[in-house]
Amino acid sequence: MAKLSTPLRLSPVFKEKIWGREDLSPLFPRAAEGVPAVGNHPSRRDAGDPRLYGEAWLTDDASEFMNGPVAGRALAEVSAEYGKGLWGAAWKGNRFPILAKYIFTAEWLSIQVHPDDEQARRYDPGSAGKSEMWYVAAAEANAAILLGLKPGVSKEQLRFACAEGSARSLLREWNPREQEALFVPPGTVHAIGPSLTLFETEQNSDLTYRLDDYGRPGQDGKPRPLHLDKGIGVTRVEAPAHRNLPHAVVREPFGLRRYVLACRHFAVEELTLDKTGKFTAVEARVEMLSVLQGAGRVETAAGWFGYHPGDTWLIPPGDYRYRLEPRSNTRMLKVYVPDSTEDWRRTLRRRRVKKTLLDRIIFD
Repeated sequence: MAKLSTPLRLSPVFKEKIWGREDLSPLFPRAAEGVPAVGNHPSRRDAGDPRLYGEAWLTDDASEFMNGPVAGRALAEVSAEYGKGLWGAAWKGNRFPILAKYIFTAEWLSIQVHPDDEQARRYDPGSAGKSEMWYVAAAEANAAILLGLKPGVSKEQLRFACAEGSARSLLREWNPREQEALFVPPGTVHAIGPSLTLFETEQNSDLTYRLDDYGRPGQDGKPRPLHLDKGIGVTRVEAPAHRNLPHAVVREPFGLRRYVLACRHFAVEELTLDKTGKFTAVEARVEMLSVLQGAGRVETAAGWFGYHPGDTWLIPPGDYRYRLEPRSNTRMLKVYVPDSTEDWRRTLRRRRVKKTLLDRIIFD
């Protein structure tokens, strides 16, 4: 079994959604050319209808490696073979530790809520809960997000409004801005509106309880099912809206590093490079890089590969070095499972980030 000691590029898996878009530029300009997708069955669309892509899963089980000794193989297959050789010794789970995707919206998504781990075990045995975050990659002027219930709304009021298809009026609505970060812990009722491109990372779980879908038909022409008992059961009516998180930015030799947010399930950084960045893989964990804008090269002792917007790179655990050589100003997100949120706090305190700011971007 060949050692994984170089950055590895992953191909995304596109998923069709009734609220999605035909054009995913500039991240995935070729998506409309008929790339393989999961979602709509062709028989459920009229002939000639465009494919509407709502999500690009970056670390789907079916995502294929594009280089290195595992080129042409799927993430699930390589994970099963390599285990901690791909994940890192610190990871205690039995699935790849990072689930990340882009979301592309032309219409409102349903109003929904996610359980925590204990609730997931109770309502859906064998499943994990779901904490997630959103990073706003692009937002048009009319973009909107619903996040959290308005003060005073009870579970009984929410249940009635969901059954009537009018729950949107009970949630707080926001107009997000590009590069804004939002944290969505379990129990927070939410919905994503149109005209948005979001980067989302979360626990490796797709467990969602749909509360209100506005009565619209699904891909089969019938209303999509709701999960009112489970959804109302896990809802936290007092959950705050963790949005517009402050920017904790420090200067690096390559440009800027922003510590976006961290919880025990994931940590996200934003790297802005206008010069060469020199990096070393981490022995204990795998890391993921998602390129938002710019182009350049990923360089190693064995050679180099070009990077472009939409690219996903995994950095397997180890002690090897690699460089990011930007050809144009580059912005990318770095995602990993932190050792602990306290380690993040210590790192940022050493970098002279104020405690009042830390308390708004680190969620214990």
